[in-house]
Amino acid sequence: MTGKENTQGESDRDAIRDLLLQKAKAFHGEVCAGIILGTRMTIIGMRELGMDPQQRNRNLMVYVEIDRCIADAIQAITGCSLGHRTLKYLPYGKSAATYIDLASGNAVRVNVLEKKRTDKTGPEAMKEANKLLLDAPEPDIFQVRRVQVTIPDSDMPGMPKNRTRCSRCNEMIVDDKQVRTGDTVLCGNCAHGSYYSER
Repeated sequence: MTGKENTQGESDRDAIRDLLLQKAKAFHGEVCAGIILGTRMTIIGMRELGMDPQQRNRNLMVYVEIDRCIADAIQAITGCSLGHRTLKYLPYGKSAATYIDLASGNAVRVNVLEKKRTDKTGPEAMKEANKLLLDAPEPDIFQVRRVQVTIPDSDMPGMPKNRTRCSRCNEMIVDDKQVRTGDTVLCGNCAHGSYYSER
């Protein structure tokens, strides 16, 4: 490859990255460190699976390990969502996501290598960190690993495979999310306590 071809390839990659970054910005409302990281993570994850991040891929499922800006970039670019059952949230509080090709079973986990990126504070720190995150070589900020993920049938996209009722509140439970205690079937709220209280 000539220097000119290499420069053209980098220019094309930057143009695609910037286009995807704008897509994530439109969904999220601004460009911040998390949007930059989530965009770059998604480009890496999809590239490693042989998928084009500019096209919707119905065989893609993503497990995201944080409920912050990174997740918005992933959803905006991939089109994966909770409603389509192709975006799975795991409450680990880690800047990481696993991209899975449902057709082949191949999977790759991309995580951020956390470190201090600037000595500045305030808005200047954010601006400098964003530039660093956007331009830094992949190995400096990401770890990429081939992994294996076993996805339960009840977590796959499509119609609910099973339905049951909570024996206490009588509300419907789908997708094997019930809790069994002996012969008693309970929903998560009744089994573990609810996130809300009635007024």
